[in-house]
Formats: sequence, C-alpha cells, structure tokens
Amino acid sequence: MLSTLRKAGSAASAGQRRFLSIHEHQSMTLLNSYGIPTPKSVAAKSPEEAFEVAKNFGASYSQAQEIASKMIGSSLITKQTGAGGRVCNAVMLAERRQPEHEYYVAVLNDRASQGVVLVASAQGGMNIEEVAAKDPEAIITTPISFANGLSKAEAIGVAQKLGFKDEKTQSEAADVFINLYRIFKEKDATQIEINPLALTTDGAVLCMDAKFGFDDNAEFRQKDVFDLRDISQEEPSEVRAQKANLNFIKLDGSVGCLVNGAGLAMATMDVLSLHGGEPANFLDVGGGATPETVKEAFEILLEDPKVKSIFINIFGGIMRCDYIAEGVIKATKELNLKVPLVVRLKGTKEQEAKEMIRESGLKIEAFDSLDDAAARASALAA
Repeated sequence: MLSTLRKAGSAASAGQRRFLSIHEHQSMTLLNSYGIPTPKSVAAKSPEEAFEVAKNFGASYSQAQEIASKMIGSSLITKQTGAGGRVCNAVMLAERRQPEHEYYVAVLNDRASQGVVLVASAQGGMNIEEVAAKDPEAIITTPISFANGLSKAEAIGVAQKLGFKDEKTQSEAADVFINLYRIFKEKDATQIEINPLALTTDGAVLCMDAKFGFDDNAEFRQKDVFDLRDISQEEPSEVRAQKANLNFIKLDGSVGCLVNGAGLAMATMDVLSLHGGEPANFLDVGGGATPETVKEAFEILLEDPKVKSIFINIFGGIMRCDYIAEGVIKATKELNLKVPLVVRLKGTKEQEAKEMIRESGLKIEAFDSLDDAAARASALAA
C-alpha cells in the first residue's frame, strides 16, 4: 500500500508539471551560444553521417560508421531509461580532449534558500549523490542573486575553492559559472548540470557533458528551446494525453484508472492496491473534461495491452457526473469495448448519470462504495 502511495504521489507530481529535457548535442549547442567552451561535437542520424563527421575529426571513419550502425535504431538502456530503454535516433561524435582533472557544476533551484544556487565539487565525473553522501564537505554551494547573477569575484572564489590554481583557468572557470546562470535565468531552466567540467591537459576549461531541464510553464516565451523537444523519446500515450489536456502517467499494473482530481486519483490507486489490484496508470481528467475528452482518455487506456479492467471513479464537484456518463457510454459503443468496466460516480448530476448508464443497456458495473468498486475492478483484472 505504501509503495502505491509513493507511486501515486510521484505520478501526481509529474502529472501536474512536466519538464522538458533536451539531447546532449542540443545542450552543447546552447552552451556554445552563450560563449561556454565545449569539445567540438556533431550529431549524426545515420551511419553514413557518422562516417562523414569522423572525417572532420580525424577519427577512424569506418569504426565510427560501424559503431553508429549498431547504436542507431537500437534501444539504449541505462539507469535513467529503465528496463524498456529508449530508441537511439542519433549519436554524437566529439573530438577527444584529455582531462587532467574533472569537476562537477550545477545551477539549481534550492528549496531551503528559496533561490538559485551554484553547486560545485572537485570530485566530478562520478555520481554526485554518492559524493554528497560519503563526503558532504566536498560539495560547495553558493547562493546566486536572482536579479544580479553571479559576480566575477564570487565566481573566481568558487574556482579557487575547487582548486583551479592559476589566474587564467580561474577566470575561465568563473566565466563558465556566470554564463551557466545566464542560461538558467534567460531560458527558464529548472536544471543545468555539467558533469564533468574538465581542466584538460592542454590547459583549457571545457564542459564535457551537459544535462538541461526547462520549465514547461515557460513554453510560450521559449519557443526556440521547446522546438527542440523530441517526442520520439517520450512515452507515446503520455504525449497523446498531454495534447488532450489530460494528466496521464503510465504505470505497470493492469487496472486502467480514470479519475478527476489528483488527490482522488492517488486515493483510488491506493485503494486498488489495498484490494490486490495494481494501477496501470495515473489519469486525472480534471474539472473541465467533456464527453470527447473522456472518449480520448478511454482510447489511451485501451492502447495499453496490460489493461484488463477499467475503473472510473468520479466525484462531481465542478465536473458533472452526467458528462462523464455520456463520455463513457459513447466510448463503450464506438470503441466496441471488450475490457470490463467498473464505474463509481458521486456528486453533481449523480442520479442523472446513473440513469443514463442503466438505460444504455451496456455491461457497465456501477457501485456507490469506493471499496466495493475497487475490489471488483481488481478482481476483474486478476
């Protein structure tokens, strides 16, 4: 039960707010546009492109083409992607620059100070969470004035704490810190992480890796950034739901859920777990759902082959129960629904909705009790 509550909490959080992530090669281009140095790099979307790019870098053309042919079109599986992985559509080829020392740098929102901070460590190129756990003093956190940004003196001070020894590299590192904050503020970023920032053997300070996140609420003023979105790397059902203004997160269970309100959705998922069921999704249709959006929600649920039953749990406040009932009946008829359907409707226009379901003659099991409805939906999915 507790694990489901945690899933529900994270799903609700994700459903309420999404953050855009962009590819590393796109991040490198953004860094360069702000004067932040990186190794030269080019993305290739085919083995043939990789061959041509490798020519310019003086690398082994045939080896680049061979490796690219094995990667492009295959699933990349990492700790971040999960077991299913993500399809690799491109590879980034970069010039080889040898690090003498690797550092960690990030610009983040800090809840404790309710402001922006620069987080840095001389122990880069590794999992920063492990560094923080084993050696908290290795993490240097510097508050940044939102209005004024990071001054050159403050930035040089951070570089000195990190161990940059001469004025040239201290100044170059400081400029990186200052410009990272400029990107963070001007592009409405939620996260900028450089791991590693490297001092190379030839004395250059370079961002060797980059991870960016951007606030979706700023999409209307960051068109250039959001045009970089690659929906091929996202869960298709979540992309479709977002277009329909539905808060949807795919999960691993077999009971498809359609609920209004994040709190009720979380409670529904937990009650399902209590009765032995596992939710296949978090789906909050919100207070402005129409019969058409309900039908769209049904189609999204039915795309998942794991869904063995559907549980609709609606509390009609702003949302009218008869609107939901209309959408349910329409979807059941038009989609030739084969999956068992359990419905619980309470609140505004409840009686009218129940009458509509009775008169439809469809095999829709209606319940008044949340426990009874959840138990039945769980049993049907077993």
